[in-house]
Amino acid sequence: MTSTEAPLRYTAFTSDPEGGNPAGVVLDASGLDDAAMRAIAAGLGYSETAFVTRRDEAARRFRVRYFSPLAEVAFCGHATIALSVALAERLGAGDLLLDTSVGEIPVATGRDGSGAVVATLTSVPAHSRPAGRDELAATLSALRWRAADLDPALPPHVAFGGNDHLVLAAASRERLADLAYDFDALAAVMREHGWTTVNLVWRESPERFHARNPFPVGGVVEDPATGAAAAALGGYLRALGLVVRPTTIAIRQGEDMGRPSDLLLDVSPADDRVRVTGRAVPIAQAGA
Repeated sequence: MTSTEAPLRYTAFTSDPEGGNPAGVVLDASGLDDAAMRAIAAGLGYSETAFVTRRDEAARRFRVRYFSPLAEVAFCGHATIALSVALAERLGAGDLLLDTSVGEIPVATGRDGSGAVVATLTSVPAHSRPAGRDELAATLSALRWRAADLDPALPPHVAFGGNDHLVLAAASRERLADLAYDFDALAAVMREHGWTTVNLVWRESPERFHARNPFPVGGVVEDPATGAAAAALGGYLRALGLVVRPTTIAIRQGEDMGRPSDLLLDVSPADDRVRVTGRAVPIAQAGA
């Protein structure tokens, strides 16, 4: 593919083209400047598009940049999964190495029993810290939530897995499902603190979470699947001491917006990197 051809369209963390989180994929962006990449991302309208700006197919190593409709994003998990599946479909399954703005991201790709490509990214080191009182108050106000809506067993944190995300745990599934926030107010709070999304979660069990991710700073009301926020959540759970042995955690996201997505996290108390696994499938384009 040359930089003048149309971008590919995939949806990540699903095997259903009607589910998951759509992402643009440009396999050769070597001839595109920042303005052109921003324009392509805005034209697609997806939360992020991945652009390969340099490639070494023999070494299976690729320089990648990510753009939302409004701005460049340092790292994007779902677009990484989409890109990795697209590359594996063309180059064959195997290990990939992506050079991103946050560092090297190894991705393992393989095929499941049905022949579909499955990709597992390994995050940069994840970490987490308690949210400040002012950070929390401003966010709750923008969300139109109360402190009583939060799960006291899962305290608010700012967690990092490639980007910073505020993690707020809802006390009930009903609270998570009822999301009607002030778009401009939440965007302002997030810009002030440098957060990529607010990661709203509800814990169904120790190994299963439901999530929603408002993303107004990217010009998107909500992300249906957020791989970077999932990696950050893994670091958060590890920081709280809730991962005492190597554990696989399932995250269900996008259900409340009609685009169900499934993300798997592998978290270990002995490793500060989190592994995020998912599938991706092409989206049919109009007229194709």
